[in-house]
Amino acid sequence: MLPLSGNIFTLFVEAGAGFMTIITLMLIALFFAAWKAPAWIKEIGLLALAFGFLATFIGFIQAADFIRSQGDLSQNVIWGGVKVGLIPTAYGIIVYIVSLVLRIIKKPRI
Repeated sequence: MLPLSGNIFTLFVEAGAGFMTIITLMLIALFFAAWKAPAWIKEIGLLALAFGFLATFIGFIQAADFIRSQGDLSQNVIWGGVKVGLIPTAYGIIVYIVSLVLRIIKKPRI
């Protein structure tokens, strides 16, 4: 079983449509940059990675507030929240890897 089980749309909504949309727009911008402005590929990839980590940190802060307000929660609820919280980071890493591959492809040949 894959670590991120579920279809893509479900993961997108669970992780928070706001940050996931921003990271997706950066993925689209990567392909435009590869076509028109190859010098920006690295920066866009790093920005997507940073937004993934930012989304995870914000999610964990919200989860900590919820856990504090609820008191005792089951392990399933807590680890389910950790899984959902890590989705934007994983997506940001994937976009960063795509940017690295695009940089390798666009690199001048010797």
